[in-house]
Amino acid sequence: MRGAGVGGGGVRPVRVARVCELQATDPAVADVVSGRFPAAERLMVICGQAHDAATRIIERARLAGAVRPDFTSEDLLLFFGTNAALARAVADTAPDAWRRQVAFLLQGVGTGTAHAPLSVPPLVSQQVYEVLGRLTTAP
Repeated sequence: MRGAGVGGGGVRPVRVARVCELQATDPAVADVVSGRFPAAERLMVICGQAHDAATRIIERARLAGAVRPDFTSEDLLLFFGTNAALARAVADTAPDAWRRQVAFLLQGVGTGTAHAPLSVPPLVSQQVYEVLGRLTTAP
């Protein structure tokens, strides 16, 4: 990823970081973005629409050579879910610790550095939702 973003509607690091910041500062946003309430049908429809949009955006970024060819919308969705959990976990101890993980993700998905092939395939959508359901289940 170059600079503040990728042209042509591609993945924009500033926007990904902003979503993560909103997750860290507003628990309701974290719940929505991570699909914490799968029984809320209207909410899950919106989450599905956002996932579809993310898929299109990531595909455009891949075609433009702005992100690794193996980066998927499921990877981004799983990242948002884990960021929401991380933001909750660090809130009292190190409230900005989530920012480091965001930086690693954004640098890691870019094409500016060489990447070895990953030894583990991406999760499919159903797996991501199952994982997020376990990860974000209210205690």
